Amino acid sequence: MLKDTKIYVAGHRGMVGGAVVRCLQDAGHNNLLLKSRDELNLTNQHEVDSFFSQNKPDVVVFAAAKVGGIHANHTYPADFIYQNLTMATNAVHAAYQHGTQRFLFLGSTCIYPRMAPQPISENSLLTSELEPTNEAYALAKIAGLKLCQFYRKQFGVLFHSGMPTNLYGPGDNYHPENSHVLPGLIRRFHEAKEANAESVTIWGTGTPLREFLHVDDLAAGIVHLLSLADPPDLVNIGSGSEISIQDLAIAVANTVGYTGKIENDLSKPDGTPRKLSDISQIRATGWAPKISLAEGLISAYDCFKKELEADTLRSA
Repeated sequence: MLKDTKIYVAGHRGMVGGAVVRCLQDAGHNNLLLKSRDELNLTNQHEVDSFFSQNKPDVVVFAAAKVGGIHANHTYPADFIYQNLTMATNAVHAAYQHGTQRFLFLGSTCIYPRMAPQPISENSLLTSELEPTNEAYALAKIAGLKLCQFYRKQFGVLFHSGMPTNLYGPGDNYHPENSHVLPGLIRRFHEAKEANAESVTIWGTGTPLREFLHVDDLAAGIVHLLSLADPPDLVNIGSGSEISIQDLAIAVANTVGYTGKIENDLSKPDGTPRKLSDISQIRATGWAPKISLAEGLISAYDCFKKELEADTLRSA
């Protein structure tokens, strides 16, 4: 990928988009198209078509999404499917119509069936039922990756997709109810430490196993995929390792310096019992994660404290 290539990073103010921008700039790519949600509403077909018509990006990294944890997905399923599906269809079609050479669509490993064989390979897609707590989001992301696959098949355009695992790092969303599990734990344990609380309660049994990838590792993986002449239609991007929610809570508590009790609210759902991605396909192309969870937690907590002090903490 040439360094003067015009690259549109959709969702550049989010955690993933921000990391992609940093990674591209570090690699010498400065011809970037960046539009905030106020400047470009991706759910508005006319605005999206006008943007692509006027700017004609060579490459698109589509990191824009409405995201959230179990609570948010369960509470607002219509919002999740409508907004994510509309953004994907608008952007993919406009990119094709206006000559975009390459489109990298980002989704999530939640697209895979709830009881998929572990670790989850890309071939598991659409083989059985989805996890009900994030079905709306998953369906929208499946439609987006299939759009890219079918536009590539029918029109010969280099549209392809990457499915990241659970992410964390700079710019994460720390909303007390709508965040993902790891940033949610960081905030809760930090606040408990500050308040000298006797205990912190986590959802469910703590037994589900989850995989976590630092967002800077993801960004490096995305830039790597953009360098491939013939990337897979669909590829997992993960760490290849997993940890139970209970052990994660303990690790976060230790990182934060919280010494109280950890209690479990068994009335809350666990979600998918296990979700480990098979990353053999992307490893075969020459990429591998570099940031360990222990190292990443220290970095993430440092970023959390800096963002909190600067009043830039995302909690939407």
